[in-house]
Amino acid sequence: MQPRAAFRTPQKTAKYGVMTAADFNAPPAAIPLPPVDRWNPQSCGDSAMRIAADGTWFHEGEKITRPELVGLFAGLLRKDDDGYVLVTPVEKLSIAVEDVPFRAVTVDAVGNGEGQSLTFTTNVGDQLVLSAQHALRVTDGVPYLHVRRGLEAKVARNVWYQLADIAVVRGGEMGVWSGGQFFALGPA
Repeated sequence: MQPRAAFRTPQKTAKYGVMTAADFNAPPAAIPLPPVDRWNPQSCGDSAMRIAADGTWFHEGEKITRPELVGLFAGLLRKDDDGYVLVTPVEKLSIAVEDVPFRAVTVDAVGNGEGQSLTFTTNVGDQLVLSAQHALRVTDGVPYLHVRRGLEAKVARNVWYQLADIAVVRGGEMGVWSGGQFFALGPA
């Protein structure tokens, strides 16, 4: 019988740190995202995963029901020139995305007018303040919000209605203010 390999405690590094049990219970915004934009492994094939147009994640045709697992995969997601991939330091797997990977499911407005700030929350727990970095675009009447590294969230219909309720007219366009910047929703 072969002796078992000794369990080694992970060493903390200045670059990535070590996750502790407390990190697994921390809010998503408290856990830094992995640097998937710096990882460039060879393509290893297909993940057998799909993100439906409504933001639901599937693996081998079965819905992934654990939000923590969806959050883990969402952190490994990247958009390359040839499509969406899940990336780790050692492998890259394609993933099918029907529209965009995320949904903006809530919006909170603080203040009003040019001093207003709009914070969106995605279906995976990302919180984003509408700004130049997290801009809103409307294509064929469908609103999308930039999340990170070319990944977007489709704005849910109820959130779109909330934006329409607080929209103002400026220069012939309806839009909303956030962080001192005007974001057009469409013609007035």
